[in-house]
Amino acid sequence: QVQLVESGGGLVQPGGSLRLSCAASGISFSLYAMGWYRQAPGKERELVAHITNLSSRKYGDSIEGRFTISRDNAKNTVYLQMNSLKPEDTAVYYCYAGRTTIKVTYWGQGTQVTVSS
Repeated sequence: QVQLVESGGGLVQPGGSLRLSCAASGISFSLYAMGWYRQAPGKERELVAHITNLSSRKYGDSIEGRFTISRDNAKNTVYLQMNSLKPEDTAVYYCYAGRTTIKVTYWGQGTQVTVSS
C-alpha cells in the first residue's frame, strides 16, 4: 500500500519560514520523481516544486527563488523549505510521487499552510 504522509504545515507570519516533509512508503522511492502542488480556495492547483529521481529541480513561476525542494532517498522523504513566505502562499500543499514510465502518480492527503499576521 502506497502512502505519502505530509507534515510541517501550520500558521506562520509573513516573512517567516516553514519546512514541509513528505514521507513515502510502499514505493521504490529512489525511482520516483517527487514534488509539491498547492491549491488555494477558489484557485486552480499549481505546481510548487518538482525534483526528479536524479535530483534535477524545477519550480513554479510564483516561487521566485524562495523555496527549495530536496530529497533524502535513505529516509524516503522529500522536503520543501519555504522562506520569505507571503500571504499569497496560503494554500493546501500536496505531495506527489510519480513515474512517467509506468504512468503512475500517487498523492498525499495535503497539509495546510497559512501565512498571516
